Amino acid sequence: MKKTLENKQPEPLFRSIGSELAVADPDPGQMRKHSLVIAGHRTSISLETAFWDVLRELARQQGVTVAALAADIDRKRGAANLSSALRVHLLQVCREKAAGK
Repeated sequence: MKKTLENKQPEPLFRSIGSELAVADPDPGQMRKHSLVIAGHRTSISLETAFWDVLRELARQQGVTVAALAADIDRKRGAANLSSALRVHLLQVCREKAAGK
């Protein structure tokens, strides 16, 4: 007789950081492309699902749209490409929350 696995949800990549940010996608490394309007220009951004999840949650917490948050990060990014700037910003936010800031 074959053994069957119970229907269990995959464990999230990480639980809540600072009790607010969480990633729960079963494939957090999957690349996703989204189009946003930033500074009046339509642009496509490719990020892993885990980063999109955290970006959406951070925008929700700040009471802004994802496009508005991305535009703010875009204004401060310097020479880095936007996808990299978003990843670095989100990593910094997660580190600050983990440190209790």
